[in-house]
Amino acid sequence: MDAAGLRALQAPIKERYKADPKAGLITLKANGAIDDANIACKVETGRALAVAGLHPATGGSGMELCSGDMLLEALVACAGVTLKAVATAIDVPLKSGAVFAEGDLDFRGTLGVAKDAPVGFAQIRLRFDVDTDAPQDKLDQLLKLTERYCVVYQTIKSGPSVEVSLKRKS
Repeated sequence: MDAAGLRALQAPIKERYKADPKAGLITLKANGAIDDANIACKVETGRALAVAGLHPATGGSGMELCSGDMLLEALVACAGVTLKAVATAIDVPLKSGAVFAEGDLDFRGTLGVAKDAPVGFAQIRLRFDVDTDAPQDKLDQLLKLTERYCVVYQTIKSGPSVEVSLKRKS
């Protein structure tokens, strides 16, 4: 797809959202079932069932997906798609590209071993390696716009309010 094709695809969607701002508000959902026999959660991905479990650093077998890895994978996926869309929109030709995310965790926090150890990622690093002949100013624009429009990156960076509840099944 080229820039004109992307604009043509997105133009009616953008017009709809301009005319009706509420049309742009969509609730995405994820569902999972807590495994009754193992310390795991079966997450519906829309394509298959992903089974998440404890990371080996917290006693997991390593056979299930680690939710921390899944968070980084979501960041890589969203950032990669966003980078490609932005590159297409601003005519930055990419011969190839790769996206890497890594995050630092102190598992003492999640295991309750050290009260001063944070629970969650202390730092996340996101890197793009691109093969392109585009000038540096276009690459700077590409990175700036990718950061601006990547949903997962902005969610992690901004830390939205999260509401948590627990209710008894009837």
